[in-house]
Amino acid sequence: MRPTAKPRKFTSKQMGDACEMLVAAELTLAGVPALKVPDNWPHYDVVAQPAGLPPQRVSVKSRTWKRGAAYLEYNCHDEFDWLCAVILEGDRRRLFVIPRDVADEHARRDRSPKTAHLRYYRIDQVSDIFARWENNFELTQNPPASIMGDVEGGDDSD
Repeated sequence: MRPTAKPRKFTSKQMGDACEMLVAAELTLAGVPALKVPDNWPHYDVVAQPAGLPPQRVSVKSRTWKRGAAYLEYNCHDEFDWLCAVILEGDRRRLFVIPRDVADEHARRDRSPKTAHLRYYRIDQVSDIFARWENNFELTQNPPASIMGDVEGGDDSD
């Protein structure tokens, strides 16, 4: 008998909103002030203001982790500067803040005219493809390998 998945205590809409707020909070705590834009805002979900740079538009896509044919996708016509893939793996949250050009470069595409506008990745491959951009809350175009790791590490010096 296959183990059953623990039922979620939230809707997909609540999960999406929570992940957008999570991304805005992580960016802000990393020194890049950010806020969630109103629901149904076109193209992006969070706007961030790095010091000395123009505002950056972040599209947040969240999914629960699943092996196999489950995908994280975005519309190639959406206007954003960064893609943040939020993968919820049980009690763990993994965030990948990826420059748009890198996201586009690694995305799968369909030839069918019906879905040609979609760019997508298998959820179980996101961490391998974008490992370098995990927890990239300072919006670094080319983060060093040392940026990777758990957000939960924290600083207990307070």
